[in-house]
Amino acid sequence: MARVAYVNGAYRPHGQAVVHIEDRGFQFADGVYEVWGVFGGRLADFDGHMTRLHRSLTELQIPIPMSAAALKRVLDETVRRNRVGDGLVYLQVTRGTAPRDHAFPKDTPPSVIVTAKSVNLAKGEALAERGAAGVTRPDIRWGRCDIKTVGLLPNVLAKQAAREAGAYECLMFDEMGLVTEGASTNAWIVDENGKLRTRDIQANILRGVTRTQLLAIIADEGLELDERPFTVDEAKRAREVFVTAASTFVMPLVSLDGVKIGDGRPGPVATRLRAAYLEQADRDAV
Repeated sequence: MARVAYVNGAYRPHGQAVVHIEDRGFQFADGVYEVWGVFGGRLADFDGHMTRLHRSLTELQIPIPMSAAALKRVLDETVRRNRVGDGLVYLQVTRGTAPRDHAFPKDTPPSVIVTAKSVNLAKGEALAERGAAGVTRPDIRWGRCDIKTVGLLPNVLAKQAAREAGAYECLMFDEMGLVTEGASTNAWIVDENGKLRTRDIQANILRGVTRTQLLAIIADEGLELDERPFTVDEAKRAREVFVTAASTFVMPLVSLDGVKIGDGRPGPVATRLRAAYLEQADRDAV
């Protein structure tokens, strides 16, 4: 079946879904995006992603293009037209189309693009059961990683480094050797003392919606959490390492830079949290 995209008010086949060459998303990476998990044709964590979308747009002074209800209808229709049961729906909002100039154009409506695709959840589940490999690289991104922009070239280079090493994800670290986050994920460890840790969001890391949902689950499960940064060396000595994202859920990493994590198998905390997150996401999807 041919895939369908929504672009600025119209649903088009992918081959005909285009934006103007002077769209600022293309010219300057002047835009933001969100990705929702889709469970049984329904969107997971809808409100959380909408809250972050509005924050990102506000931080970049891009007008909010439509109401939450109107956007929900567009997302749902894109999912429906692509016959997505389980998968992902991707939204991109740019500052719009205007003659190329670094300064903001005046009175330019934002561009809105939505795509959706099916995902084989069983394949991801199989990887989670055996655990994935990770690598580490210096974090070379700009200082506002709390905004979910489409300017992802450093993330692309980090992810490519992982692929070239035969790994699933790349954990990035700052000038002090502290892990910031993954190329497309938030990073967590169960340290060598058994303490569950993840970096706090004051460090200009992405305010992951899946991360936020997992914090609530951790509280409900009665697990103790320390929102405190950890070094690459601490991660390599940890009992468990895992990453989280809307497209990843909770994914255990069983090695970093070739160093085995724990006993080299997914640990009980990551396994428990993945099951709890998937259950909640499916139950609460709208």
